[in-house]
This record gives sequence, structure tokens and C-alpha cells, in this order.
Amino acid sequence: MEKVWGKTPDGQDVKVVEIKKGGLRAKVMNFGANLLELHVTLPSKDERDVVLGFRDLESYFTNDPNYGCSVGRHANRIGGAAFDLDGTHYELDKNDGGCNNLHSGFHPLHKRIWDIKAESDNSITFAIHSPAGDMGFPGNMDIEVTYTIGDKQDLIIDYKAISDEKTVFNPTNHSYFNLKGAGEGNILDHKVTIHSDQVTYAGADSIPTGEYVQIKDTPMDFATGHVVGGRIEADYDLLKFAGGYDHNYVLKNTEEYHEASYDHNGKNVYEAAVFSDPMGELFAHVYTDLPGMQLYTGNYISGTDLGKDSKIYSRRGGICFETQYYPNALNVPSFPQPIIEAGKEYNSRTVYRFDQQ
Repeated sequence: MEKVWGKTPDGQDVKVVEIKKGGLRAKVMNFGANLLELHVTLPSKDERDVVLGFRDLESYFTNDPNYGCSVGRHANRIGGAAFDLDGTHYELDKNDGGCNNLHSGFHPLHKRIWDIKAESDNSITFAIHSPAGDMGFPGNMDIEVTYTIGDKQDLIIDYKAISDEKTVFNPTNHSYFNLKGAGEGNILDHKVTIHSDQVTYAGADSIPTGEYVQIKDTPMDFATGHVVGGRIEADYDLLKFAGGYDHNYVLKNTEEYHEASYDHNGKNVYEAAVFSDPMGELFAHVYTDLPGMQLYTGNYISGTDLGKDSKIYSRRGGICFETQYYPNALNVPSFPQPIIEAGKEYNSRTVYRFDQQ
């Protein structure tokens, strides 16, 4: 059921919709196709909201941390805020450090009203049209994001897009998780496992250069599971550059991690990561068909954001698992490329599944 929360500064209705099934329910809104709440039912029958979000609507109109956003057209960074495609040079907004592009620019899709295309008790589809030249990107593009609560206490996020020109598309979801509950301190005590043995190298500007870093037995290595806070302040260049974890992990996506039940439109879906609260009560599994995942530990949460239930979110109060093509891939031809051909439909799936002990 749709409920009007308020209006955008230009007078458009902001609608909130709840979807639910089994032990999971979510609230999403048509502004930014944004995930607002995600409640997991515990064995005690209590619910725990495990994603961060603002108390008031107005804060979402700026939303510098990008709580819950459906980011697009292109998530993460593009070096020099420019790229070349088939001999044409494209210039984008320089909204990151005055020289790079971050999350598409100053007026990205996650700060616009989307249409509600379809909804049911456990699923909702948002749609938006992005015209040619929008944010500097080529092609008239029709984009859909569908949130579905499945049968396994899982939130399934499906992305679909089509363009009339060859273009770029690299969406992600920017939700911050805290499995103790939103606003319940920081996530340094969460245990994380990532199925990866390398990251893309990036310096202080967070722009990947094309190099890979082998991370086995370094503070970046989560292959066997580690507590986030155990090594986050280590004297290690990659961590010092980013002020903590904010890195693209190159996912293995091997048969060992294949989850066939989530395969989508002919693409295989793999487990990328697992994380848990400090008590070992609640576990979350991340699945994707994409080649990379940004682990971000909320290093730049200000410590002043007023969240749901009037709780102040602390620095590192949430952790993001942003499935993606590698940042700056458009300027590194050896990386997997976030390019779609004219008239060819793009499909991708990311899943967050919850287990209790």
C-alpha cells in the first residue's frame, strides 16, 4: 500500500511502499528508488531494522552518505570525470574532489522521483527515463529497479535497462547495514567474509589505476572471515588512503560460490560475502552476478546524522556491500566493461539473504 510521506522541493509526491513476506519486510520510496527500512524477524519474534536511514524526508534530498540509494547511471568513481566510447569523448560532472565523477554527478537518478510501475505484497518495481545526454551519458535509457522479498528471508534487487545508443550502465544499491540494528553503535564488531583474494589498486584519490593487489595475509584479506575493527587502523597504505575500508574487491565468482537458485536471465549468481553481528545471532549473505563489490565501512558518516527512532548514527555506523563493475573501468580497458549495446537489455541481480542462529 502506498503512503505519501511528503513532497520534493519542486512539489512532487514522495510515496512509501511496504513489501513483506515471511520473516522479512521492507519499506522503499519512489524518491531515488530508495530502501528505507529492512526488518528481519528474529527467533524471539522481535523485529530488527538492519539498514540505516534518516528520520525525516528532507534529509534525503541531500543525503550525502547515500543511505539506501539506487545509484545510477554509474555508481562509484570515474577518473577525470570523463571517458571515451567508440571515438567520442564524454565529459561528466566533477563532483568528487573537483576533478573526478562520483555516483554519476550532481543530479543523479537516486535524487529523483521514479514511477511505480508494478507492485504486489512482496515486490515493487520502480521505473525512470533518463534522456540522452543526461549527466553527460549517451543514449535515451529506460531503467527499472525491482525489490522482491523472496522465500528464503531474502531481499532480491533486480536491475533492468535498455538504451537506444551504445552507452554506460553500472548501478548499485548503497544501503548501509548494521546487523545489531540501525543506530546501535558502529560495525567494527561485525565479522565479514569476502570471496576474493585481490582488490583493484587505488591511491589517495580512490581511482583504480588498472593494477591489482594480492591481499592474502594483509589487513585487506577477508577470505577466512575477520572482525572489521581488528585491522581497520593498520599501518597499511590502502587503508590509510581511504580512512578505512572503501575498496573494490575482485570477486572469485567460481563454481564453489555459485547459487543456482538465484540465477537470473541466463546469468549465474554467486555468493560474494557473508557478514554477521558480534553475537553470531544474525548472518547476511550477499549474492551477485557482477564482477566486483565495494566494501565501505562508513568512514565518512559525520556522526551527526539524525536517523530513524531519533538515533544519531556514529562514524562507521553501517557497512556497505556495493555490487558493481570496477570503479573507473571506463578508463581501464583491461577491466570488465559496464557497456551495453543499443537495443540490448541489461539485467543484473543482487541478493541479501538473512539467517538466524
